[in-house]
Parts: sequence; structure tokens; C-alpha cells
Amino acid sequence: MTTFADAPTGTGISPVREPGKPVVVHTPAGADLETAVAWLTAHRAAIQAELHRSGAVLLRGLPVEDAASFAAARDALIQRRAGYKEKATPRTDFGEGVFSSTDLPAVQPIRLHNENSYTLDFPGVLLFGCVIAPEVGGATTVGDMRQALRLLPPELVERFARAGWLLVRTYSELAGLPWYKTFATEDKAVAQAYCDENTVGYAWPDDDSMITRQRRSAIVTHPVTGEKSWFNHFAFWNSRTLDADVREVLVDTYGEDGLPFNTYLGDGSRLTDAEVDTINAVYDRVTVRETWQRGDLMIVDNILCAHGREAYQGDRKILVAMGEPVALADCAPATQPSTTVFVGE
Repeated sequence: MTTFADAPTGTGISPVREPGKPVVVHTPAGADLETAVAWLTAHRAAIQAELHRSGAVLLRGLPVEDAASFAAARDALIQRRAGYKEKATPRTDFGEGVFSSTDLPAVQPIRLHNENSYTLDFPGVLLFGCVIAPEVGGATTVGDMRQALRLLPPELVERFARAGWLLVRTYSELAGLPWYKTFATEDKAVAQAYCDENTVGYAWPDDDSMITRQRRSAIVTHPVTGEKSWFNHFAFWNSRTLDADVREVLVDTYGEDGLPFNTYLGDGSRLTDAEVDTINAVYDRVTVRETWQRGDLMIVDNILCAHGREAYQGDRKILVAMGEPVALADCAPATQPSTTVFVGE
């Protein structure tokens, strides 16, 4: 274990860096909640500076025991809350902008992704907090997307820079989320108005189902650090990434074009299996993890760093809050948002 001496002097934090792990900052031991919140407030600028450097910072030794204490720590670190738009996974809402990290089954790992990369504004910062640490596995994995962009084949990067990526969602009661949960309304006119305002194309195949299509940039520039980052859900929702048995069942049931989620290059073309595997291999290379301990917080820059989850055993309760909203337009997107698959239209 090495404590780097090159942390900003006079900040009062000492980042610990180990290969394969996110940066860890130890907070004052034994502090009560009031003292811990005061410490976080006093060191917020230093934590933010380290966040811009490393993409994710794990804060260890805090008295975070429930949603209320997590919210108090959140308010010390995050100045503006961000909403969760165009919902894609089930979450429990604990109130005051605090949610479960996800309610997907424990046996299901979650691949790296940038939260809400498909919306026109998204949380710039995510905060995770461990209330119950899992017995086995269950780490919230993170990966530096600046590094991912450097590792991807240049020709593939150029194709994505030129065309962007396309997300197609099919909403139904049987697979994925129904449209009224995603858009938090049972009024089709309200859902359509949201789509019109947010550059999301839509169609209603029947009374109960909806299809949306949105082209987004795969590469953005961080509005503070000026660094380019790989920022998308392309591999996360590509049909190639699905477990082979799950994919077979879904394709047999809904067809290749009827999956709850699928992604394409922004011109509507499909990548080869080998190309999708290449992207996922880069995600694997940049993934780091640290075993959760009760009271841990991990703050993640959502543009610089993607996050995921390992499968786990035993109880696990990880809370999440989103903040510091960022507009895609402020991130110099390499491709402009569109509802069409044709580049240049």
C-alpha cells in the first residue's frame, strides 16, 4: 500500500492508491455524524479536486448507517441534486433524493456504464453509500473512461465519433420496464411531449407498448477538466453483451428488433461480435474494485468514470444519490442528438 505524497498540500486528505482499486481517503476515525459532516464540508474542494483527477474516490470510516445519515453526507458533498430520467432499472425510493443502487437480482452482475448517458442532461456526480456490506462479492466497480477511450482501437473510435451511437428501446409489461414507469406518467401525451422536448423518437405499435429511438454522442468532453471521455451505454445494452441463454430466449420471444434494449452505431449499422467484444474487453481492463465496508461512501464523476456491480451473496444495501446535473450541450458532444439513424440528416 502506498500513500502518494503528491496530493494537494494543505488539503487535509491523503489519497491512498493501490493497483486494481479506486482511490481511498480515510476520514477521521470514530467521528459522530455531525463531526463527519463538518469534515466532509471542510474538505469538499479537496475531494472534488481528487475526483477530477481520479474519477472516483472512496471515503472510508464514516458513520453512515441509514438513508438519513447518507442524505446528510450527500448534502455536504453535493450542492445540487439531479433527477433520474428515462428510468431503465427498478429502484427503491427512500425519499429526499435517496434510492437503492438497483433492485436487480443478486446473481446478476451489472456491467460498467455512465448513468443516463442517453439523456440530454444527466448527473455529473454519483454518490454511493454502504449501509449493509455483502458477505461475498457485490463491489460497486468503477472504470476510468478517459483510459478506455485511449485503449479502444482508433478506427473504432473514429467511427463512433462520426456517427455516435443509437439506442432503441421497446417497452412492454413482459420485459424491461413499461413506458409509464420509464416516463413516470400514465398519460401518453405527457410521455410524447417529453420525447419531443428531449430528441427521442417514438412509436406506438399497439395500445400497451412503445418504441423509442435516440441517437447520442459516444464521446464527450468534461466541462471542467477539458478531457475527452468515452460516455455511452453502447456495449451495456448491445444484444451481443447479453448472456447467451438470455439472448436466445429474448430473441426467440421478441425478435432481434423487439428486444427491451438494443444499440447500434449511430448510422443504424451493427458492429460485429468481435468489435463489441473488443469494447467489453477494454471495460474489463479499466475496471477497479474495492470491497465495501459499512459506512463507506464512494463519489464518482459520472463523465470521467463508469460504474457497475459485481454479483453477490448475502444481504447488501447500497444507497445512491445523484447530483451536479450537466447538460450534454456543455460537453462538446462529438455527435449531435437526433431521432434519426442517418448521419447528417
